[in-house]
Amino acid sequence: MSIRRVIACLILGGLACAQTQQPASLRGALVQSASKPPAIRIAEGRLVSLSADDPVAAVLNDKRLAGLDVEVTGRFTAPDRFQVDPIHTRPVFVHKNGKRLYVTYWCDLCAIRTYTPGKCQCCQEETEIDLRETEK
Repeated sequence: MSIRRVIACLILGGLACAQTQQPASLRGALVQSASKPPAIRIAEGRLVSLSADDPVAAVLNDKRLAGLDVEVTGRFTAPDRFQVDPIHTRPVFVHKNGKRLYVTYWCDLCAIRTYTPGKCQCCQEETEIDLRETEK
């Protein structure tokens, strides 16, 4: 194989990988199952499976979000698979009353905000969902 063919294959392979790594967002109803990863049912009725880091997975598995109109940012890894961006990018939103809202969690007692569900770091009470308007 000539060096030109090798270079051409590397370039074309890189372009193919880059196409699957394009930033995207995915919106639809959040579907949760005990035996499968979370998924979003898009407008066409098709399910797209979501994979994410542990903190984002905790948000996507929060039962309080089941069935809501959710949007996630990330990248398609296959037509039916979506890799959600890491938690520090705030990749999970809920659409409600025509607004795009960040998913956050709040402890009223300690006034502590977190971005994953669970117990408050201070008082150990369960945090409440607190949907926040996105910055303009």
